Amino acid sequence: MRRSRGGVINVDSLEDFDHRIASGARSMSGWRLRSLDLTDRGRDLRSVDVAGALFLGCMLRSDDEESVRARGAVVFPTVPDSPVDTYRTALYTAQELYDSPDYAQSLDARVYAWSQRTGSRDSALAQSLHDHSIGLALEQWIQGRRLVGVMGGHDVARGDAGYADGARLGRMLAQNRTVASGGGPGAMEAVNLGGYLAGHDSDALSEALSILSGAPGFVPSIDAWAKAAFAVRALFPDGGDSLGIPTWHYGHEPPNPFASAIAKYFRNAQREAILLEICQDGIVFLPGAGGTVQEIFQDACENYYADESSTAPMVLIGRDYWTRRYPAWPLLKALAKGRAMEPHVHLVDTIEDAVELMQPGVPR
Repeated sequence: MRRSRGGVINVDSLEDFDHRIASGARSMSGWRLRSLDLTDRGRDLRSVDVAGALFLGCMLRSDDEESVRARGAVVFPTVPDSPVDTYRTALYTAQELYDSPDYAQSLDARVYAWSQRTGSRDSALAQSLHDHSIGLALEQWIQGRRLVGVMGGHDVARGDAGYADGARLGRMLAQNRTVASGGGPGAMEAVNLGGYLAGHDSDALSEALSILSGAPGFVPSIDAWAKAAFAVRALFPDGGDSLGIPTWHYGHEPPNPFASAIAKYFRNAQREAILLEICQDGIVFLPGAGGTVQEIFQDACENYYADESSTAPMVLIGRDYWTRRYPAWPLLKALAKGRAMEPHVHLVDTIEDAVELMQPGVPR
């Protein structure tokens, strides 16, 4: 039975519900019941005070639903025609999103297609409720974990040196933290691959990179791209934990299959803010373009207004890249001057230097 703070009690399984009733619960005030099949629990529901309870996407017999509504509960039914569970209680897995060998028939593709062809109030409600549920599930997943983020370009091809660097970086950081990425292809996939193979030696990583290089990108075939990734997973089935936070906003970019937990959102702005917020151990920025530059300064804004106790490290990799090609570093350095964040922003040339700066306990 999961304990909850304050007046909110999240009840996400029938076992939890039954245990609470058997333990003598007489009031369900503050209970949030999500996606439970309560069609055989009518007697239990009538034995307690349900005023103040919230039923989210639960299955109820019509007479039971009428009864709990009449006695002060709020019932939110399942949104019709939605391909997603709007009240889901766990993050996605790669197997869930890629539930068909034909990507066009997969859950991931079906959800994106649905989100693009419908503009009804019901669909907007379903998307909002879904993203709220994902946020709650993410809060539970990160408990007890120290997260370090890695941002970088989506168009880094498998087989490129930059992809191998991202994988090595993810693998090294994952030795004592949980790595998090934007959950998409390119550098994001490389980082999650490194987290997945954190418990394996460098030979395993080399073998995985060799397999993946046969399908460098998700264009022209997402099926071939995903098949190579799942071949690596099959070869090394005992992968480590890492987090991916992709979005259906960029529907043309499939989520990478190496994140063990996938918090996929409809709204990109919400996803971006959450990704930066949860990486309390700091963020490493690999070379990237518009999206990565945006993330640098979103993170910088958080640090700019933070006090010393809540400032998180920022490490940019690629001195020439970030001072000449996309000169984010001079502006970032000027922004940090005189602020609590100043000693916590760094520009380095190698992933080894970045990992050293990100080690727990290292003065930053």
